[in-house]
This record gives sequence, C-alpha cells and structure tokens, in this order.
Amino acid sequence: MNESFVKQEQKNIILAVVSGISLVLSLGGWLRPVLPFDIAWVAIVLCGIPIVVGAVKALITEHDIKADVLVSIALVASVAIGEYFAAGEVAFIMAIGTLLEDGTASMTRKGVANLIRLTPRTARVLRDGREQVIPAEEVAVGETVSVLAGETIPADGVVLEGRTAIDQSVMTGESIPVDVAPGDGVTSGTVNQGAPFTFRATHVGADSSLSRMIRLAEQADAGKAPIVRQADRWATMAVWVALACAAVTWAVTGQFVRAVTVLVVFCPCAFILATPTAVMAGIGNASRKGILIRSGDGLERFAHVKTLAFDKTGTLTEGKPAVTAVVPLDDTLTSGELLGLTASAEAKSEHPLGKAIVRHFTEDGGALKACGDFVLIPGQGLEATVEGRHLRVGKEEGVIGKDEKNLENGSSQPVDAAEGGDLLAAGRKKAAAWQDQGATVIWVAIDGRPAGFIALSDTLRPDAPAMVAEVRSMDITPALLTGDHRTAAQAIAGQAGVEEIAAELLPEEKLARIKKLEQAGSPVCMVGDGINDALALRSATAGIAMGGVGSDIAVESSDAVLVSDELSRIPYLLRLSRRTLSKIRNNIVFAMSWNMVAVVLSAMGILNPVWGALVHNFGSVAVVISSACLLGWKDDPDHSSQSR
Repeated sequence: MNESFVKQEQKNIILAVVSGISLVLSLGGWLRPVLPFDIAWVAIVLCGIPIVVGAVKALITEHDIKADVLVSIALVASVAIGEYFAAGEVAFIMAIGTLLEDGTASMTRKGVANLIRLTPRTARVLRDGREQVIPAEEVAVGETVSVLAGETIPADGVVLEGRTAIDQSVMTGESIPVDVAPGDGVTSGTVNQGAPFTFRATHVGADSSLSRMIRLAEQADAGKAPIVRQADRWATMAVWVALACAAVTWAVTGQFVRAVTVLVVFCPCAFILATPTAVMAGIGNASRKGILIRSGDGLERFAHVKTLAFDKTGTLTEGKPAVTAVVPLDDTLTSGELLGLTASAEAKSEHPLGKAIVRHFTEDGGALKACGDFVLIPGQGLEATVEGRHLRVGKEEGVIGKDEKNLENGSSQPVDAAEGGDLLAAGRKKAAAWQDQGATVIWVAIDGRPAGFIALSDTLRPDAPAMVAEVRSMDITPALLTGDHRTAAQAIAGQAGVEEIAAELLPEEKLARIKKLEQAGSPVCMVGDGINDALALRSATAGIAMGGVGSDIAVESSDAVLVSDELSRIPYLLRLSRRTLSKIRNNIVFAMSWNMVAVVLSAMGILNPVWGALVHNFGSVAVVISSACLLGWKDDPDHSSQSR
C-alpha cells in the first residue's frame, strides 16, 4: 500500500473521530453556553463539505447522480433551517461508510509492480567481438546474448551454444527445470539454473514474453472494476423519490421542517454501511480460518463463482518433485542399494531432481557414501565413482542410449551391448508406465551396465480429492489449467477427480481460457501459487493464492490467500462469501423498510429533524449489529446449496 494512501486513511480516521466527539457534545448541549456556534459545525465542516463538493463535481463533470447527492441535499437543507446536529449526523455516518470501504480496499497495483521487477535490468551481448553489459531494453533482434548461471534471461530467443537447465516456472509453472540445447527456444523472465549459454534474440523489449505478460496483467486489472455500492445503483431513483416525498409533505402540511426531516431520514446511510460492514465481518471470520481476504469486492465476487480453476504445480500438488519409485533392472541389486548409490552420486549435484533423490534417501535414514570423480554433463546428467563403482545418472539417451544400447565399463558414451537386452526392454516398459502417469524418469548405469531407474513426480495434496468433491456438491465445476505436460496434468487430475483439463498453457493462454468460460456465463475463481499464475489470478472473477508456497506476486494478484495452503478451506470461503452476500441483501431490505417507516413518521410530524437523525442513526446501528453476526458464523456443509 503506497504511503500517500496510508496517510490519507489516517487523516480520515482522525477527522471522523473528531466529528463523532463534536456530535456527542452537540447532542448533550454542554458547550452551548461557551461557544458562539453549535459544536456540530465541526462534523459538518470536516465530514460534510467533502461530500457536498464531491457530489457537485460528479454532477458537473460526470453527470452522475450518486448517493452523495441526496445526502448533500439533506445536509444543506438541515443547515438552512438551523438543524445542525441532523446535518452533522448524516455527514458523520457517510464518512464512517467511506472509512469502512477504504479499510477493505485491495492493493491492486502491487502485483503488477512485482512483475515489472522481474524484468532484468542488464544483458550481456556480444558486440564488436567482445562481451558488453547493456540495459536489457537495448538488446536488438538478432544479437547474441550470453547468460551466466543463476541469471534471468533478458529476451526471447534461440540457444546457439551450451546446454543447461532453465527454470520456466515464471511462464509455465513446471516444477522441474527444462533442459535446453542448441536450437531450443528460451523466454524472457526465466532463470538459467545450469551452465552458461548463448542465444540469439528473437523478441526483445516490449515484444518479449514477460513484457506481454505485464501488459495483459495491467489490462486485466483495469477491466475488473470494484463492485458499486447498492446505494449508488439506486441513487438516481432515490434522489427523485426523496425530493418528491419532501415536496408532497411540504405542500400538504405547509411545514418546511417536516420536508427536511423526510430528506434526513431518507438518506441512504444504512445502505452505505450495508456492504462494507458485512464484508469486514466476513473478512474477520475468514481470517480466523486461515484465509486472508484482500479486498471487499473480491469477497462479493466469490459468491458468484461457477467454475473453480486450479493450477497444478504447488496448488493441487505439493509443488516439488519426490521419489515415487526405485526400480532395479535385475535381482543382483536391491532398490535400497540402487537408491543409496544414486543419492551418493547426486550429493554434489545442484539439480532439483538430484536434490530430491538425496532428500528422499537421507530422510529415510540413509547415510551418503563418499563420491569421487564427479563430472557434470550439461543437459544429460552426471558421472561419479561411489565405493569403487562407476555410475552414470541422468536422461535415458545419455545413460543407456535410445536404440537398445548399454554402457561399456568406464565409457562415457552409450555403446552396443551383447547382453541385457531383455532386461532393458522390460525396464523401458516399466519406465514408460511411470512416464504415462506424469513422472520424470532418471536412469542409472553402474560399471557400464544399465542398473535401473528412479521415478520422480509431483505428489497430490492429501486434501485435494475431498475438496474437489465438496466443490462439486456446491454446483461449481472444477477445472485444471496448467502449463505442465499433458501426461502429468491428466495423472494429477485423475487422482483429484477433476475432469476438465487444459495443459501446456502459457499465461496468456490461461487468460484466454478464463475469458472464454466467463463469456459463456461461468464466472471463474482461479487458484494458483506461482508467478505464472498472476495473470490468471488477476483476470479471473476472483483469485485464491497459496500463501505458504506461493510467490509474492501471486499473493498480491489474488483476492484471497490460503495462509497454510489447506485446500479444504476453499469450500468454506465460497460458502462464507454466499452468506455474506445474503447478509448484505438482508441489510438493504431492512434499511429500505426502516427508512420508509421513518419517512411516514416524519411526514406526519411525529419526528422532528433531531429525532429523525437519531432514528436514522438507529437504522445504521442495526445494520452494523446485523453484519457483526457474521463474525460468529460457522460453516454448515449440509447447506452448501444456499442462495448465491
């Protein structure tokens, strides 16, 4: 939240407190003998003048009649007949409503700012035969760019030299880095996790993938306007009805004071409070369940959701690779021995898959053995010696070849083998079965012979299937939108019970899917955790970010955050939002009824302006108390079909 917004909010709070004190003093009359004016003028000046000025500006510049217009008329009329307390009370209640709305306002621009900070500041380009460091925006199409390990790629392009692993989670959400070699494409904003490489720039500056993503996020942000207050929706009609009632009252009774009282009690202050008080109570209820709701209008939008779209990695799944199978190729080696030797060889590797293997082995109590002759083979794997045995670990083509090849003892290249063909064929069949389930297979050769493989995959969160089933019971359709491979997406979706699947999507393609669903009349709630989900979270009707594993950008782009990453909280949030919307509607119906009764009493002369202001204030207080009941609301899954 920017500093100027915070200062303005603090200023408004101080003004409201001072105004409230002045009204209490005015009602008690304690300062009348001392002051030459009614102390209620403090509230009129501090809270009322800004309302009148804003209403006049809206009428002149926008030709827009809002609730402020009716309030301004009542305020001016009350001052005109000397009813300063009534004028100050109306202004004060409106100021409280504005404060409550400001208190639930979302920081909608912060997520875009964080996306912009991902853009590299500099780039290493080869010019005039030497490497130069220049601003990233000055890279030209066709130039050769060098990227060191750990650096962010400054433009889109095609690899010229070098093999490495690229963390593409920014764009695709894949939990496992992608190996690239000469001829493969790379995109801006992704991170080089391996060896240095060079590439030829094809899309630079504003045309790069990351820049397009930022522009789309800004457009989505601008297109998702906050929900307009119910009072403002009805303001035009309310103004004319109030004026008509006041005019009729004056014409029939001949008493202008009654007409002013009608205007005072007709002010939509209870309407103004109906939405923000219920929203704040709903937000407070959610926070006690580990759900942080970032915007008031966002809580309302959750009530209209018909499709719940999930990212895969880090959302439906744990977000990190884990060993799911260790498969030796013959009986001379146990799975424990294969895992121990492989983990010992991978102990010096920085690759995420290698780290996952080491973590799995050591967490089960395994002790790593000494590793020597460690050699990293970019884009293929590694070689090492463990307990006098030569190991080669990595991709299938680098370890056993792609055409029934094994390794000679000590050789660094796959060669033909005279034996082991049947075991290898059986092993490849088993590996293919794991790959069909979305797993990544790491092959191991020991002393020149294929020894087996280790399958790693992202695992489903334990609470995902029950959450999906509960969402279905609420007449909401679950869907999976992911940048990961189709096989991995289908495997996870099958385990979770999700039938609608779209895989291998870039961020802008996720956006297109969401827009298509919403244009078909199915408001979407997106659930995600990564930078690549920020655009979808921001553009959907509503967004939920995973707070524990989620990126800051995803959190800032969402409407709600699951602090402990418990998917089981999502149905609770959706039901709470429906309950909150129902509470808002009930508050508005009560406010309308109360105002109508007060208008009749005012027209009959039973209420004067001061009593009218107090009765009007009672209606506002009743709305606040009604909204506060949401703080104690408890979830009832058996009534998940309640009105939206």
